[in-house]
This record gives sequence, C-alpha cells and structure tokens, in this order.
Amino acid sequence: MTDDLLVKHLLGEATSEEAAHVQQWIAADAANKKQFDHFSLIWSESKKLAVNSTIDENAAWLRFQQRVAQQDSHKAKTVSFRPMQWMRVAAILILMIGIGWATYYTIDSGRMIALHSDNNILTQTLPDGSVVTLNKNSTIKYPKHFKGNTRDVELDGEAFFNVAPDKSKPFYITVDEVTVKVVGTSFNVKSNHTKTEVVVETGIVEVSKNNKGVILNPKEKATVRRNADAPVKEQSTDELYNYYRTKEFVCNATPLWRLADVLSEVYNVKIEIANAQLYNLPLTTTFHNESLDSILQVISETFNIQVEKTGDRIILK
Repeated sequence: MTDDLLVKHLLGEATSEEAAHVQQWIAADAANKKQFDHFSLIWSESKKLAVNSTIDENAAWLRFQQRVAQQDSHKAKTVSFRPMQWMRVAAILILMIGIGWATYYTIDSGRMIALHSDNNILTQTLPDGSVVTLNKNSTIKYPKHFKGNTRDVELDGEAFFNVAPDKSKPFYITVDEVTVKVVGTSFNVKSNHTKTEVVVETGIVEVSKNNKGVILNPKEKATVRRNADAPVKEQSTDELYNYYRTKEFVCNATPLWRLADVLSEVYNVKIEIANAQLYNLPLTTTFHNESLDSILQVISETFNIQVEKTGDRIILK
C-alpha cells in the first residue's frame, strides 16, 4: 500500500479497482486500519490548516515530488490528483508529517498531542526537554505543556526515553496496565500483545502494576506479562533491545535463541531452531546495518548449521 493510493482514495479519485484494493487492505489487518485512520486524520487536519497557510505551495510541491522520487529510485511514482487545487494541502501535509510520515495531531481539547511513527524510527523532544525515540509502528501521547506536579505520557509500542531530570516533577509513562515512574534517567520500554518490558541504561526506574512494583537499576529489566498482576525483575543480559536506535545487533555471548527471536521481529519472519541443542549456542559479534541473509550466513558458518527457507519461515538445523 502506497501513500499515493491512499491520497487518491481520500480524494475520491481512485479507480474502482484501486478503491477495492484499499478497502481490502484496511479490512485485512487491524494495523492497516489504524494506519489508514491516522493518515485520514492528518489529511483532514492539513486541509483545515491550509486555509490560513502562508507556505510557498509551488516550492513545497516540488519538494514533495523530489522526496517521493528519492524514496524509490527503482520504481517511478506519480501523484495523479489535481496539484494546483491540492498543492496547499500537500505543503501543509509535508510540514506536518515530515520525511518519515510522522503523524502529529491534537486529540482532545486538553491539547494532548500524539506522535505515530508508522513504518519509521522517529526521535522527538518533549516539552520538558526529554527525548524519546519511537520504534516503528509506535505511538506516544503527551500534553503540549506539562502542568501540575507530574509529567504524564502514554505509550503504545516501543520507545527509548532519555528523561530530563526534575525531582519536583516525576515522569510517568502509562503503557497498557503498567506504570513506569522516573525522575531523570534513560531506559527502553517495549509493549506487545503478550508483555511489557522495561530495560534500564542509566538512573533508577520504578515499574508497577496493580500497586505492585519493582525498582530497577542500570542493566536490570522488568517484565510484566498480560496475565500477571505484578512485574518480574531480572538482569538485562544483552543490548539487542537497542537495535532500532544504533542500527546494530550487539551480541556478547548471546544465546542463539535470543538473537533468533529479535531477528524474527525486526525482519518480520519466523526463525525456528529445529535442534534443541542449538538453542543456547553463544554468539559474540556485532552486526552493523547488515541484511538478514548476511547475518544468517555468519550464523551458519560460525556454528556449522544449515539455514532452510520456506516462505517467511527460516529453519536453523
């Protein structure tokens, strides 16, 4: 699904076949519907802002066309909707969503702002100076200005936080039914349909659920499973959680099963280890911005094991 086709669909300029394709894509997956809703909302908001905009539409439109061309040098992309009529809207849209199609929008009268990363990794500075890096397909909601005695944000997905110190105003993150409380520290928060995981790099972090909490120090993590009523504290034994910030997979005697799990998630495949004796084979190396095939080749040669591919399944044996 391309942004161009979504725009055509929103404008009512898609052919019947294209419209049917969009509808099928939306119905196929809840994540697709969520992406379309975000896209529709930002498109609607951009039209409202266009009324009072003083942006140079011609220059913005040129930048838009250049950006589309740069994003895919192998396949020509064209935007078939009326450029003069929608040029101002496109200009506002570019400024609002930027090169990564990030979505900024007001979600209620309290001036809450939501930032959604879609298929990109985004870094945002919050009103208090804290910096958050969103992994792909993640959303953070925060107020335009932190007021009162706390700094409260909501997270859906995964993000790394570098919180600006302020002992008088603790920083709270709500994710699912879990609360993360900090004053000034750096840590990673990841949530999916089975669990929430918090890994601390610096400072002290409190993780709680149902008024039951644990205190984490550097190189410690807390795991809170959906069906559990309290977090479980343990040592953080690797740096693989950092891959989306560093573009590296750092392995330090990392068991093969752990690397396989992370690679499966990152590359959207299913890596299976057929032989139980291979599960805990330790790997010490760093993969820097390498392809999955290259990583699998290193694993194969290091441990003298076979890599078998069947569709989106990869079997190590």
